[in-house]
Amino acid sequence: MKRLSSSKRVVSNEVKGDIEWELRPGGMLVQKRNMADAASAPMIKIKVSHGSYHRDIAVPAQSTFGDLKRVLAQETGLEPKEQRLLFQGKEKDDEECLHMVGVKDMSKVVLLEDPASKERKLVEMNSNQSVLKACEEVAKVRSEVDKLSEKVIAVEANVRAGTKVAENEFLVLTELLMVQLLQLDTIEADGEAKVQRRVEVRRVQGLVDTLDHLKARNSNPFSSSCNAVPTSTKWEAFELSSTRITQDWEVFD
Repeated sequence: MKRLSSSKRVVSNEVKGDIEWELRPGGMLVQKRNMADAASAPMIKIKVSHGSYHRDIAVPAQSTFGDLKRVLAQETGLEPKEQRLLFQGKEKDDEECLHMVGVKDMSKVVLLEDPASKERKLVEMNSNQSVLKACEEVAKVRSEVDKLSEKVIAVEANVRAGTKVAENEFLVLTELLMVQLLQLDTIEADGEAKVQRRVEVRRVQGLVDTLDHLKARNSNPFSSSCNAVPTSTKWEAFELSSTRITQDWEVFD
């Protein structure tokens, strides 16, 4: 097909008899659509098939496939750019008019979701599921830390009241807290789950620091230095193999 020269493209509309034409992107000459006429044009029903979805969609007879996509966006939730429309086995461009390619009342059009869009949604869904799973794992650790926190509070109350606490109790609580810290280390977390994990890491750190301070005060209740929080804690006694926990700790320091 011979393309129009650049000089002829200056005139976008050309009258041939009673039909007015317009030049579409790509050099295609088609009958001009009059918006007022389109709105008053007779309606047709199109059978749209999309997987298990089948529905009759009513649109003006002179609509374009782009117009049909906008209607389908409200029906299916798929944005127009995520849709591919096929008529008689061929994909149609948004600019093409329904009546110009033979779409009539009760004609069948197949709707497909763009593969790139489908893949992107799948990746997002898998990511969301991973975050949800990580949040659930962090919640389990949080529940255990809640129980240990109550025991630390009880020990603190006894120490402040002057009641002697067995040294082994400090050791056991510290080890149990470290178990939860190592459990946090095994959780692969991103997004909100990562934020929650960092909060719990910081929380465990605070509880161990508190136990270290209470142990010193319990050993020597009359020492004035016991009223200050020690600059070094039992964290130095644990060799943590995970870099993630160290990084999470540094974020809050």
